[in-house]
Amino acid sequence: MAAHIVEKAHARVGFLGNPSDGYFGKTISFLLQNFSATVRLEPSDTLRFVPSLEHDPQEFLSLEALAVRARTEGYYGGIRLLMAICARFHQYCSEKHINLPPKGNFTLAYDTNIPRQAGLSGSSAIICATLSCLMRFYEVEDRIPWDDRPSLILSAEADLGITAGLQDRVIQVYGGLVYMDFEREHLAKTGNGIYTPLDPALLPALQLIYARNPSDSGKVHSTVKKRWLEGDLGIRTAMEEVASIAEEGREALEKGDHKAIAELMNRNFDLRRQMFGDEALGAMNIDMVMTARSVGAAAKFTGSGGAVVAFCPQGSDQVKRLSEACDKKGFTMAPIQVAPSNVQGDNVVAMGEVCKSFVDRDTGA
Repeated sequence: MAAHIVEKAHARVGFLGNPSDGYFGKTISFLLQNFSATVRLEPSDTLRFVPSLEHDPQEFLSLEALAVRARTEGYYGGIRLLMAICARFHQYCSEKHINLPPKGNFTLAYDTNIPRQAGLSGSSAIICATLSCLMRFYEVEDRIPWDDRPSLILSAEADLGITAGLQDRVIQVYGGLVYMDFEREHLAKTGNGIYTPLDPALLPALQLIYARNPSDSGKVHSTVKKRWLEGDLGIRTAMEEVASIAEEGREALEKGDHKAIAELMNRNFDLRRQMFGDEALGAMNIDMVMTARSVGAAAKFTGSGGAVVAFCPQGSDQVKRLSEACDKKGFTMAPIQVAPSNVQGDNVVAMGEVCKSFVDRDTGA
């Protein structure tokens, strides 16, 4: 019988350029060592999925406790994520004529310390770790190309109705620090996005700020995508500028120009706020950014909201002042640790059909 398998996938930070990844733009993202999801696979007589006591509770102390849970974290835990990627993995192998060896059944269990609703791609991390377990269990790692794996993760999320940006599962598969280009003509011609790994050592010291209870996140539905599809000049122009921030950011990182990096981070958030509006972003999310700015730090969302990446160009004294400001507001702050790359050597990665399918869906093609 096969040995037990344990796989881990980390949270991610959209550093510069997001959310232009959904609009033929460019982004820079990195994998966050601080938080991760762990999935365990062990052989068993039947195929089983073990609920997490913390994330898939079936018992509550009271009706009020259930109501609080539903209000702050929703009704869904991680079991559906495990099931969705298992189904998609089986479908993929069938379509690619990959014969899975008769290994028998297995039990999957998961745990995660990635804060919920914090814009750190916690769901993607659970699915990514599960896919790694499945590939190891069936010994098909060499049969599933790296550039197919993000599409598998995205397809599982799509099955569950989870809204997902292009950059998230790419960085969770490849790790490290990656510059991503979703240029329209290249996508139309090849169906691929181009991804260039960068040296994580180029990043300055960064801080993560997040709320333990992100229930005050934006509740108002944004019309940005609709307006962009309709050709709204203001939205199109602003989104192009957001994309250019990633391009300028790559140059600034390679030159070690920390002043430029701080300016680009702030500009990235200002453009998002201009396009989406305060109601859609949420008062608490905006407050996290403004708290960082109150001590002169640069700050922007890590994703769609719930967490902020901050840069203190003035050094340790400024970091201390930021920490004190966060404490007063009830926000959690921690130094960012970047997870290493999962692939070796110089890589330019074509993501394949995941980009084309995402583009077709969002442009109405």
